[in-house]
Formats: sequence, C-alpha cells, structure tokens
Amino acid sequence: MPDKIARPAAEALRDAAKQLTASSPTPRLDAELLMAHALERSREDMLLRLPDLTVPEEFAALLERRAAGEPIAYILGTQDFWDLTLDVTPDVLIPRPDSETLIEAARDVFADNPPRRIADLGTGSGALLLAALRVFPQAEGIGMDASAAALAVARGSAERNGLSTRAAFALADWRQPGWADALGGPLDLILCNPPYVESGAALPASVRGFEPHSALFAGPEGLDDYAVLIPQFASMLAPGGIAIVEIGHEQAEAVSALSAAHRLAAALRRDLAGKPRALVLVPEG
Repeated sequence: MPDKIARPAAEALRDAAKQLTASSPTPRLDAELLMAHALERSREDMLLRLPDLTVPEEFAALLERRAAGEPIAYILGTQDFWDLTLDVTPDVLIPRPDSETLIEAARDVFADNPPRRIADLGTGSGALLLAALRVFPQAEGIGMDASAAALAVARGSAERNGLSTRAAFALADWRQPGWADALGGPLDLILCNPPYVESGAALPASVRGFEPHSALFAGPEGLDDYAVLIPQFASMLAPGGIAIVEIGHEQAEAVSALSAAHRLAAALRRDLAGKPRALVLVPEG
C-alpha cells in the first residue's frame, strides 16, 4: 500500500483560515499559530520555511479544538503579557492586554520611589505580579489565590520567566476571616483584577464556555468582590502605599464611590481603547 502523500503546509493554512472564519476574528493568525505549535517551531520560522513544510498529524486536532470555540491560548498553553510569556490552562483567566493598564499605572505612580513589597490578589496566571516584578527589579511579591490549581500555573510562569526567587504564592480566600495574614504584613503596592462581570452578562461563547466562572462573575452588578476587598485595603498598605484595581468599563463611578466611603481617593486610568480600566486607590489623610 503506498504511503500517504504529505500535504503542503501552505495549502493547509489556506483551508484552515477559511474553516476558522466563523469562529475566530483572526482566522489566518490562529491557523498560523496552531501550525507553528504542531510543528514545534516559532511562527516566524515557520513562515520563512513554509514552502518546504508539510502538515504534521497533530494539526487537525488542534484546528478542530479552535473551530469548536476553544481559546487559542488554552490550546497553545501560553499567552504573552507585558514582556512575559505566561503559562495558561483552563484553571486561570487568559491575560488580556487591557490589564497592562494596571502595570503602566504602577510604573507611573512609583517612578521616583519604587515599591519593595507587592501583592497580587487573585493572581490567577500570575500576570500582574510577574509583570510588576519585571518593572520593579528590587521588589519582592506574593501572589494570592483561592485556587490551588491557579497557583500551580502561576508558579510555573514565575519559573519560566526567571522570577521565582522574588515571587511567593499563597493559598487564601478573601471571603474568609484572616485571609490577609497570608500576605505577610504591610504592602507598598496591591494589584487586583477581581471578578467583576455581572452574573447575567452576555459573554462570548469562548469566554463563558471555557474560562473559569469563579474568576469572572461577581453578583448581579459585578461589584460583590470590590465590596469585600476595598474596605480592607487601607489597613493592608504601608505608608505611601497604593492599591490598583481593574474595573469593568461601566463600573468606575460605583467603585470610586465605594472607595471614597472607605477613605480611599480614586484616580481613573483608561486602556488603549480609551475605556475606563483601572482605579488607583490612595488612602486619604
């Protein structure tokens, strides 16, 4: 029986892009990333050598997963954030570029007096903690999460990026008494991207169907976790310390009012699209 004829990768990419048009806003890019992953090459190297490459057997299964709506970051197992490549699994939210707004805000606020102790509450993939440690090379930090599986992912990312000696991790739930004891004392910088999606919100199928709901939803108005965290921030911060929280683009007024009620002045930061994305919270008095 004759051997099966190998299919050219360039031809398969064209067909894959057409197949993904219904399920992805970036079908050609997704097809290229999946092909490169199957070939165990970088995308750039694959494109340079494309005329000489044939389709590996693994590509069809990867393509099927993406066509079914699974986020490409979960298929590849990594996601870029800031200047890091992070591990991601379905145990953690996929880091979004919009969340880099928090790191930019921290860099601006601490331009002349870098923080020494940083905490990332609900660290998930470790994105905010590890990016902050990259920006502030003299700092040490702790990533806290209620999910042991998420913390395992974050630890892997710390090791991948050479930051494990400055990053610690703690299993704790901010809805439980005494949770802040795990952070080890006053903090110069608190970063937090809590769940803030309204429980009835319409989300893309790729989000609602694949990303962890515990990291997404926060009650009917998306404010439940802010109501738990914000009253505790002032007591957790060292003199001169600040907290920076991510918000939904319609939540700035409500979260600012909650902060003011607990003697925290709120300054809004917008993302690259101009949408409200983060609040810098500074204790008053």
